[in-house]
Amino acid sequence: MIVDCYTHCWKSPTQVGLRGDRQTQLVPGLLSAGKDCMPIEADARHHLAAAEPVDRTIVLGFESAYLDASIPNEDVADYVRKHPTKLIGFAGIDPSNPKQAVEAMKHARKELGMRGVSVAPAAQDFHPSASPALKVYEVAAEMGLPILFHSGPYLTARSKMEYAQPILLDEVAREFPTLRIVVAHLGYPWIDETLVLLAKHPNVYSDISWLIHQPWKAYQALLAASQYGVMDHLLFGSGFPHTSAAACIEALYGLNHLVHGTNLPSIPREDLRSIIERDALSLLGIEAPATNSNGADESPLLVEDN
Repeated sequence: MIVDCYTHCWKSPTQVGLRGDRQTQLVPGLLSAGKDCMPIEADARHHLAAAEPVDRTIVLGFESAYLDASIPNEDVADYVRKHPTKLIGFAGIDPSNPKQAVEAMKHARKELGMRGVSVAPAAQDFHPSASPALKVYEVAAEMGLPILFHSGPYLTARSKMEYAQPILLDEVAREFPTLRIVVAHLGYPWIDETLVLLAKHPNVYSDISWLIHQPWKAYQALLAASQYGVMDHLLFGSGFPHTSAAACIEALYGLNHLVHGTNLPSIPREDLRSIIERDALSLLGIEAPATNSNGADESPLLVEDN
């Protein structure tokens, strides 16, 4: 099974806080793989086309009061409901308002059938191990919802990079050892920190999105992951709309061409294949949802709705 663990679908880049000239500068910086990359169109039609090569695709919601930005969970859930055998929705939750975040999380799980949570501390102006945020994680753990942290730098001028560092998630993983955590983008640019987290905590994983289109950096990171012995904690992610699953798979298998004919070590091909074919849904505790005739999730919650 091939699972794309990191994609967005939006009508406008302003929905993730990208405004003005910055949104046009974002694309060339990320799409360094050139002709093989997808266009920046992130609507449902382009998203579904890019998902064709994979078995399941996680679609991430986004919510940030700080940036006045939103990909509404209702929109994500409606899109997922139209393609239930292909798509899985993760709710965008903003822990900067813990009470509101918990209510939104329960609604997303019970009423919208969403299977995980997406947060972005740097874009939401909160310290990831602050006490209010820990309350949100506690409920997520009780509900069995994995949390994806956008732990790389969120590319807006207002985002706070000090909150993006993966090492800040060490306390979260210690406090909630059963909570399944995904660190986006291998924590770029803090890749070594992320590898240590993966080695230390059995329920911490990382996707490789936003990394594969930087071949030399990707080679170094994945070689280090192989040498650390944490390849089994790496998940495939394309980072759509900034690139496509097909381009990432091709680039991943081509990484060893960088060192062909040199004395530098290659990454075992089996390790590369394992990233692409890993059953991420089982690792994250996600099963096929049971739905009623209206599409609402009937799977039981693990906590009471107060």
